[in-house]
Amino acid sequence: MNGLASQRIHVPVLACGPANAALAAEAISDGAEDYLPLPPDADLIASFLQEVAHESHKLISIDPAMSQLLSLVQKVAVSDASVLVCGESGTGKEVLARYIHKKSHRNKGPFLAFNCAALPDTLIESELFGHEKGAFSGALSRRVGRFEAANGGTLLLDEISEMDVRMQAKLLRAIQEREVDRLGGNASIPLDVRIIATSNRDLKSEVKYGRFREDLYFRLNVVSLTVPPLRSRRLDIVPLAKHFSKKYCKLNGLPTRAISDKANEILTNGIWKGNVRELENAVHRAVLLSSCDVINVEDFNVAEVSSSRGTEKAAVNSNPWVGSSVDDVEQALILDTLTYTDGNRTHAASILGISIRALRNKLRNYASKGASVPRPSLGLATEQ
Repeated sequence: MNGLASQRIHVPVLACGPANAALAAEAISDGAEDYLPLPPDADLIASFLQEVAHESHKLISIDPAMSQLLSLVQKVAVSDASVLVCGESGTGKEVLARYIHKKSHRNKGPFLAFNCAALPDTLIESELFGHEKGAFSGALSRRVGRFEAANGGTLLLDEISEMDVRMQAKLLRAIQEREVDRLGGNASIPLDVRIIATSNRDLKSEVKYGRFREDLYFRLNVVSLTVPPLRSRRLDIVPLAKHFSKKYCKLNGLPTRAISDKANEILTNGIWKGNVRELENAVHRAVLLSSCDVINVEDFNVAEVSSSRGTEKAAVNSNPWVGSSVDDVEQALILDTLTYTDGNRTHAASILGISIRALRNKLRNYASKGASVPRPSLGLATEQ
């Protein structure tokens, strides 16, 4: 294991040996993740492998923008309802799907992910439904499809919007009938699979333009979840960067490196058009380039991050109210209009397009919160 570390090769090692505490301690001190006594217990080994496999799929979030979503996930996860997860590329849709599986009663069953954009249409049917030996040229043996392999667990159909419309019809039948037919087979295979689908496109628009079947959309969209882009949950950037730094230091056999406060500030103010995936790549690169115990600003491509952020700010800052809440903008508009009319409530209400009663109610609310409300002009109604 020390030899692997010297070559910056990191693979999780599970040591096995006699039931001896001294040997276990020595193995772990040499770099083993865990130590199992012989004869090996299959369930413990499976648990170890599952934990290692899921290590890179942790859901990390502290931003309030994600709180409502995660609260909904907690309610949805315990059901068997199909879930449609939407959001921009790189936001972590698959991570959320795995989180749903982990929180469900199916968490002891398999979680299989199938990327609908990764294979040509001619191979997708065989991958999803399986085939019998001799079903087509090159089918030298029986193949179990993803649906069948995911029985008792969850099947993630990643980027479902990329699937051909003709294939969508076959997928719809499998979901509705809860059974599949292997290519070249004679018997239907019953299914007990939960479906989670993801898309970075607006499926309603895809349905409108005939690129996605409406009946399949409604079948998948029992519950819809939208993962916000990273720029809308900036409080998550520092925890995510810390996680990725630890991950890639370990993966490359490097000592753990913290990220400096200044570098964290630069990351927090970045645009991240590629979302979490782009942030992960940036941190991975910085880990490799850093030559000391702390990852500093110069280890990141600051020009790329900050210039895109500056471009965005320049575009939106032409409007002074960008960044303010709707209530704040409304209050300022009403009070400015009232100043313009010299306190004339009737005239102000007419300009604003609201009733005098609605205006008076809003003014009372503003005054109760300490706002300075222009007084009515002489001879006009005195209600605040």
